[in-house]
Amino acid sequence: MATTELGAALRHWRDRVSPQDVGLSTGGRRRAAGLRREELSQLAGVSADYIVRLEQGRAAKPSPQIVEALARALRLTQGERAHLFRLAGLVPPGPGTVPRHITPGVHRMLDRLTGTPVAVFDAAWNQLLANPLYTALMGESHGHDLNGVWRNFLNPDSRVRHTADSRSALQAALVADLRRTSGRYPDDASLHSLIAELRRRSDHFNDLWESGAVGEHEAGRKTIDHPQVGALTLDCDVLSAAGSDLRIMVYTAQPGTEDADRLALLAVIGTQLFTGWLSTDQPARHEPPASDAETAGR
Repeated sequence: MATTELGAALRHWRDRVSPQDVGLSTGGRRRAAGLRREELSQLAGVSADYIVRLEQGRAAKPSPQIVEALARALRLTQGERAHLFRLAGLVPPGPGTVPRHITPGVHRMLDRLTGTPVAVFDAAWNQLLANPLYTALMGESHGHDLNGVWRNFLNPDSRVRHTADSRSALQAALVADLRRTSGRYPDDASLHSLIAELRRRSDHFNDLWESGAVGEHEAGRKTIDHPQVGALTLDCDVLSAAGSDLRIMVYTAQPGTEDADRLALLAVIGTQLFTGWLSTDQPARHEPPASDAETAGR
């Protein structure tokens, strides 16, 4: 039973989201039409036990990352998201920080693209959401690898096939895009931390950063070497969500080609392990800070 405003709000918002809304199966007997705690846990990457403690008032100080993930999984409006931050005792992110809110309208649009690999990134190239077919195509990412810039500079393992020239061009475009983002969002601490860490760990990133180039990354045609269905050459388009600076990455195949056939095959065999949209705000399940763990008697 909810004993705080935060707990009551979470329970209310969970009850109003149906499993069908988020691409989950409705099999089995259900006492309510809304999401079960386990389903919200899956979508947000927050442990089900911690959701219970939040709803029961035994945990009251979730981190900003947890609040952001819950707001996204519950498909809150911008106003509801800000209210959730305040209920958690946090200041809602201001205009100087990278927007990470996915509006209900964008969610609904993405729900209609189940047969297309789609992922949503923020302006710093952090992957926020990925549909099952995108995850099947590109593989699962965790931790720092959820950031596209980090992955392209510091993780050599990728299913995307590159030549030396294509990799160099991509890296230059990503750095120029990230510099543009840093100018637009000067108050974002996590963005500053990302840039500082990349400059420290990659001489090539640092050299490109020092060049001062500013630009916008636009995707093109990519060949992906998939371990089950083979190579797929796909068009990769990056769409922008108006007013949010979100990047929606969409992969499509030319109709009537072997690439289209392989993508269709992947949709059958490659998505069976993934159900619903995957929130990818954090590398693994969000865990409570030490203060909340102590409150729960851990």
